Amino acid sequence: MNLRTIRRALLSVSDKTGLIELAHGLAAFQVELISTGGTRQALADAGLPVRDVSEVTGFPEMLDGRVKTLHPRIHGGILAVRDNPEHVKTLQKHDIQPIDLVVCNLYPFEATVSRPGATHEEIVENIDIGGPSMVRSAAKNYRDVAIVTRPDQYAALLEEMRRHNGALSLATRERLAAAAFARTAAYDRAISAYFADRTETGPFPAVLDLRLERRQVLRYGENPHQRAAFYVEPDAPAASVARAEVLHGKELSYNNLLDLDSALNLVREFAEPAAVVIKHNNPCGAAIGATLVEAFRKAYEGDPLSAFGGILGFNREVDEATAMQITGPDRFVECIIAPGFSDAAFHILTTRPTWKKSVRLLKTTGELTPPTRRDYRRVDGGLLVQDRDWGSNDFAQLKVVTKRAPTEEEMRDLRFTWLVCKHVKSNAIVLGKGGMVVGVGAGQMSRVDSVQIAVRKAGERGKGAVLASDAFFPFRDNVDEAARAGVTAVIQPGGSVRDAESIQACEEHGLAMVFTGIRHFRH
Repeated sequence: MNLRTIRRALLSVSDKTGLIELAHGLAAFQVELISTGGTRQALADAGLPVRDVSEVTGFPEMLDGRVKTLHPRIHGGILAVRDNPEHVKTLQKHDIQPIDLVVCNLYPFEATVSRPGATHEEIVENIDIGGPSMVRSAAKNYRDVAIVTRPDQYAALLEEMRRHNGALSLATRERLAAAAFARTAAYDRAISAYFADRTETGPFPAVLDLRLERRQVLRYGENPHQRAAFYVEPDAPAASVARAEVLHGKELSYNNLLDLDSALNLVREFAEPAAVVIKHNNPCGAAIGATLVEAFRKAYEGDPLSAFGGILGFNREVDEATAMQITGPDRFVECIIAPGFSDAAFHILTTRPTWKKSVRLLKTTGELTPPTRRDYRRVDGGLLVQDRDWGSNDFAQLKVVTKRAPTEEEMRDLRFTWLVCKHVKSNAIVLGKGGMVVGVGAGQMSRVDSVQIAVRKAGERGKGAVLASDAFFPFRDNVDEAARAGVTAVIQPGGSVRDAESIQACEEHGLAMVFTGIRHFRH
């Protein structure tokens, strides 16, 4: 176990959460406390005996506090190897006392950078120098010294000291050292990223540093033989799967998380009440309505067969009426994500005999504002980085390319299906009517195959529907297939060398066609 008794501790923290309770706990084991500046003052005000670091070093804090712990009497006490006779002699020769515990969290650089209105001078002053030096020194010498960098580590530290009469085990010291090195690495990455943003030209940095924290180890990945875990950004957006609160249900799976993310990103497209049903990372149903229950009913009816066992997403709090519809006969869903659940809705969803143990309920926080961060996709040996496909739908720029313009009702449905289509795997075709999806063709190698699948899914509902295509039509056969199904209007990016053929096909069949000038491939 290799226990080390804590006799002397140096405390220097910016975040003083739990500081006094920790110091009282250490004092109960007769640990001598050494501290700096505001930390020392807080301990003294609490009536705790504490030595100022300047008393230990023989030098006052100087340069507005920039220099206080950068001294041999501090770092010698931290770095000395207790089992090394030469190190021990050196400490004795220079009257340096060993420091067994360092408690240090760093200047709030990340919080300062993210604060609106923070000046460059403020940000630079919040770059800690002495703190990271102490943290790294203590972490390097973890065989003899414990390093604590977060308030949430205090309770476990004191509990172990109680179990071991004021001592800590080697395993704990090494675990704390690992967390300390992770903290200083993240701190340096944040500083590096800040200066890169100031000095580099272009939207993408020369060096990309990513830091994510493990949220949970998952049961398995896409398939049972694949191991998997869920990592999240430390400052993940409020309205995201990473920050969603799990209110009820079994552990989330790898595939659940992917589908929940897709559901949330689709419903955030709409200002009116919206519902979506996701299956295998594609929407098999989506709709808008005057009420949430109307939107759900229409979304589920888009493809009831595929909807069984799907993932539901909503952009409004789920109310009692919607919960009653969700739990109708012969219906089953894996997960539901929404901005909230009324008490009545939560009760219905968690007490129905066939639902109560299995359905997962997730509540998002914050407004469902557009995502602003970049997309990352792994390839062997590297990472592809791109802007999110968002904010590119200026419907005022739509161009009617046929003699017949869409009716007002058709235009509403064209806009709706266009927003849904960007969330469908390419080649993507979506048929919609009355604010609901009636047919989806996804992920086909040939665009006309996607049209045929969407038409087959829609059946009789294809008559009077509109069609959205995520990319241009390479041939007029897409229009011919849609026309045979009864489609009346089409929205697509345009840009094919055969655009004239597709337009001519629309003219022959009496269809209206609109070009967006924007493509929405989703590979």
